Amino acid sequence: MKALESYVFPRTGHVARNRLVLAAMTNKQSHADGSLSDAELEWLRARTSFGIVTTCAAHVATDGQGWDGELGVFDDALLPGLKRLATTLRDAGALSLAQIFHGGVRAPSRLTGLQPWSASDFELDAKDFEKPRTATVEDITRTIDAFAAAAKRCADAGFDGVEIHGAHGYLITQFLGTITNKRTDDWGGSHENRARFVREIVSAVRSATPEHFLVGVRLSPEVAEQGVTLEDSLQVTRWLVDDGVDFVHASNWDSFRAPAAHPESDKPLTTWFRDAIAGETTLIATGGVWTPAQAELVLDHGADLVGIARAAIGNARWPVDASVPGWEPQRPPYSPEHLRSQALSEPFVDYMRQWPGFVSEE
Repeated sequence: MKALESYVFPRTGHVARNRLVLAAMTNKQSHADGSLSDAELEWLRARTSFGIVTTCAAHVATDGQGWDGELGVFDDALLPGLKRLATTLRDAGALSLAQIFHGGVRAPSRLTGLQPWSASDFELDAKDFEKPRTATVEDITRTIDAFAAAAKRCADAGFDGVEIHGAHGYLITQFLGTITNKRTDDWGGSHENRARFVREIVSAVRSATPEHFLVGVRLSPEVAEQGVTLEDSLQVTRWLVDDGVDFVHASNWDSFRAPAAHPESDKPLTTWFRDAIAGETTLIATGGVWTPAQAELVLDHGADLVGIARAAIGNARWPVDASVPGWEPQRPPYSPEHLRSQALSEPFVDYMRQWPGFVSEE
């Protein structure tokens, strides 16, 4: 089974013991100040049979927090918990990635005490939407510096790398989108200008971290409500490869469908990204993978590594169990008791109740 084979990152030589990645997932288990909790540590420790373990999205600045119980990487005071986490993952044999992000318009004032800001001011039809103010150039440069400082903090803590979160509608996606970025300066307008923010973040992160440190970016193929098209995302991918990222992570949501832009195509999303990536840059693909057969199919589509998300919530030892011929993962709905047995704390179980059909009643 190819998914259980080891993988070597070409530039750095980091070795993942299998091709399975625990994808970053919101779990709401951190302390209110952004520091690591025992519950969050246990959630990740229980999944260290994955070749790579990724933290939840962790905010690089206090004005970028997106939800309650979110891990922080914005201050040196958080280093003890980050070091504890990185050490735990390394000692268990997993490569570790910290996913770093800023919520932008999705950083609510009830958490930050400030009006959200974004590439531009805009309106979206979304629950609890707060109209953002337009970013100043100082906001932009300050936040690029915050990404770099957060990445250095993660390197100092002992993580193997960072995944810069440019997917799912957060701040970087807001700069990439034509609906959410209506600027006319160097940070908006043309596609190249809209991509400047993420490219400058990559450059700053690379400059702030050691040579052997893994640096990658997670992208959504399409975000229609923000004006991000597949063609845009593929071009951004090409630019990021030119900029020397170690990996691109295609966050497909459903890896087995055709793109919305090409509904008649028989080419799945992962293959679109594979075709856009030249040379040896690593491609991770995540979205809708539950079974070992599906993981193998995503690898056949061109991924080097396969992200597992929801399936890993109810099946903590997915990589170990997948080595058993004929194994099929348990699927939702899960009882709260089962989720607790898989190292989910009560806040995480409560959060998963928001996902229709995921948690059964006791």
